[in-house]
Amino acid sequence: MEAWIQGIMEQFGYIGVFLLIMVENLFPPIPSEIILTFGGFMTTSTELTIWGVILASTLGSMIGAIILYGIGLLLDVERLEKIVDRWGHILRLTREDIHKADNWFDKYGIWTVFFCRFVPLIRSLISLPAGMSNMNFGLFIFFTTIGSLIWNTVLIYLGAAVGSQWEVIVHYMDIYSTIAYVVIAIVMIAFIVWFIKSRKKDKV
Repeated sequence: MEAWIQGIMEQFGYIGVFLLIMVENLFPPIPSEIILTFGGFMTTSTELTIWGVILASTLGSMIGAIILYGIGLLLDVERLEKIVDRWGHILRLTREDIHKADNWFDKYGIWTVFFCRFVPLIRSLISLPAGMSNMNFGLFIFFTTIGSLIWNTVLIYLGAAVGSQWEVIVHYMDIYSTIAYVVIAIVMIAFIVWFIKSRKKDKV
């Protein structure tokens, strides 16, 4: 995959960066770390500039996020209620659970969208619940842009700083990703335990 990504960026320049980052947002397994750090390296050996790569990648992030946000709008609370009405007994979910999750995102969604832009995999998928909860589109775009701009800028500058050794940054980002996934797993387990206990209390 690395060779394919590099080939597109070398052939299409800024447009390649834009398209790859947009696709990365829609298909998270495509690693943005490779795209961005290699893009940074390319600024040292081609006519591409750091700010040009930052702009192209951030625009790609925004378009990809907007597409996922739109998909989230199609999967709004009312549609989820219908799914729960039909399959809730299997999924062990109720309409009340859906509304609790929606209310939580209404309360903390802005900062969730911002901080999740720094978490591999989750950074892309967070756009879906933002759309599902009908998060204010202007705020969604603002915090998505700021978060993406910071993420992109840091990795691109690192790639430019180390030059041909850009793969070293990818290696350390892999370690960062692993740690992030472990933390996310722990948080999810803790949330599930809390959720089960709260439901038991409600039934008492």
